[in-house]
Order: sequence, then C-alpha cells, then structure tokens
Amino acid sequence: EENGHPNKRPKRDADEEDAEERNKKSPKRKIVLLMAYSGKGYHGMQRNVGSSQFKTIEDDLVSALVQSGCIPENHGEDMKKMSFQRCARTDKGVSAAGQIVSLKVRLIDDILEKINNHLPSHIRILGLKRVTGGFNSKNKCDARTYSYMLPTFAFAHKDHDVQEEVYRLDRETLEKVNKLLACYKGTHNFHNFTSQKGPRDPSAKRYIMEMYCGEPFVREDMEFAVIKVKGQSFMMHQIRKMIGLVIAIVKGYAAESIIELSWGEEKVDVPKAPGLGLVLERVHFEKYNRRFGNDGLHEPLEWTEEEEKIAVFKEQYIYPTIINTEREEKSMVNWLNTLSIHDFNSSVVGMQAKNKNSK
Repeated sequence: EENGHPNKRPKRDADEEDAEERNKKSPKRKIVLLMAYSGKGYHGMQRNVGSSQFKTIEDDLVSALVQSGCIPENHGEDMKKMSFQRCARTDKGVSAAGQIVSLKVRLIDDILEKINNHLPSHIRILGLKRVTGGFNSKNKCDARTYSYMLPTFAFAHKDHDVQEEVYRLDRETLEKVNKLLACYKGTHNFHNFTSQKGPRDPSAKRYIMEMYCGEPFVREDMEFAVIKVKGQSFMMHQIRKMIGLVIAIVKGYAAESIIELSWGEEKVDVPKAPGLGLVLERVHFEKYNRRFGNDGLHEPLEWTEEEEKIAVFKEQYIYPTIINTEREEKSMVNWLNTLSIHDFNSSVVGMQAKNKNSK
C-alpha cells in the first residue's frame, strides 16, 4: 500500500476479526456436552477419520465445533489434541437422548447456541458442564441406561395369525416378557451376545442392574412398548441380542432354557433384534458425583434441568423416526420372518449330547 499498490486482501468485518482474536485468547477448558441425536442414516457415533463414505454423528459434531470456533481446525483432524472421548459408541442407526462426550474447548460466549447453529436439527447439544482436567467420559462412567422401543406385535405367538395394526399386548404376555428380562439381572457371561469374544474372555462378563418392559401405548394406531436396561457397560450388539432372544422365546421359537445355556461355554446362535428402536437414554457418573459433585469447584453430572429438553427432543425426532421407519421399512416384521429359519435346537442338542458323554 505504501508503494502505491492497493491492499490485495479483502477487508474483513472488524467484529469478525475481534471475535476471532477473542477465541484464540480464550483458555481451553475440559467440559462435557450432553448430546441428543436421531441416528437414522448414520453409521454410528464414532468418527472414522479418512472414511468419508460412512457418515457418523461425530463427523457432524466435529465440523460444528470447528465452525463455531470452539476448537482449532487441526483438532478436528486429530481428536486426541482436544482429549475427545465419547461415553458410549452407539451402533449404526441407534439414537441417543443423553449421550455424553468429554473434550477440551475454548469457552466462547453463547457456546451452545453457536455449536447448535452449525448442527442439523436432529443433532442437539442440550447441556454443558465443566469437569476436572483428567476427566474421561468413558472411564468415569459407572453405568449406562438404554431403551428399546418396539411394536408389541413382536411378542405375538408364532401360531397366531396376527394383524400388526390391531394387535394389543395382554397382561399375561407382558408378565412373561418381564419374567424373562429379569433373568438377565446380575453378572453373566455374555460371550454369545456379541461377536469375536470367546467364552473364556474375562471381558465377556457383564453386570446388568435392571431390565424390564413398561406399559404398552398406542401411537398412530400401532401399539408400542419400551424396554429399559441399565448395566455397567455393554458390548457391541449385546442389548439387541438380549431382546432378540426374549422375543424368540415369547413367540415360541426357542425354549426358556436357552437363556441359561447361552451363559455356558457352548456356542448358542442368538438372534439380533433390529437396531432401529435402540436409544441411549442416559449415562451415570455416581462415583464422580460423590467425589467432585459437591467440592465447591465442580457441578455434579446430573441433568435435571435439561430433562424437559430431552423429552421434547425424543418426541420431535427420536420417536417419530422409529414409528415412521417401522411403518415404511417394516424392519421388525422382516426380522421376525427370519426367526422361523433360525436353528435354536442345534445348541440344545449339542449341549445334551455333551452332557450324556460326560456322564
């Protein structure tokens, strides 16, 4: 400019430059974000850097964090730089009402509003809390609660000709479902409820605190029910297989004794219910809350104030997606049709033969 040449750089808005400077000066702090999302169309929660054809929830989240100025661009490429950790890796198509991620960000003004402005409406950040510097959302989590919403005709006995729209779950069947779900409570070897884990792998043992099916309700002329399960941690496909096996027993395809057999060393072919109805409801940090929740510096990781927002999000995005997708794609109906070709008896026969020989 001094030599008579005009400045080539376009003039930027002064406010924009000021905001960027302030962002750079903002100290980085360890926080947790409370997330809700509808998982339809996504290949799960966890990002696969370099694999762009399979879109994940974290792809959209990281992009929004960069665009809002919470993290520098290079942190988006290498997530370790912001100490990123998700509490649970939800599978393809699975939704969440209370997912928690921990990370280091610049605490900019109106941070939640700015992040949400860069997210699609079916992914929302509903809350934010400061946590201790060494906090890791996966390691510090004591338990996780999931729900599974399914049309109740899934429990109709195979010998009854059922019209899906008019089927209503009777009290006796609901009691049977709950009796079977209660069998899962306690510590068991769930190697048959996931892939790539052998019966002697110590990590196949999991502790289930509660599991039950709630009262049925009608949505758009179809009856649904919600199964809740709380456990310390779950393996890939574990919950869907736990539910799949109970459905197979209630429908009359498998004997009740299969649940007990499945915890033994023998391989049992456990059917996997569709992913559509599965929702990560909430994650629990009881030990962390006892230690740091009332220390005067940190807040307990409880979200009572956000509960209304969570309920609204579920009503707006999660439940309609499950109901509409079930109606259009009939994922439960199609899966139920595969149960008749499932060979539950081979496991039982194999076990009986083995027991005879040992005697």
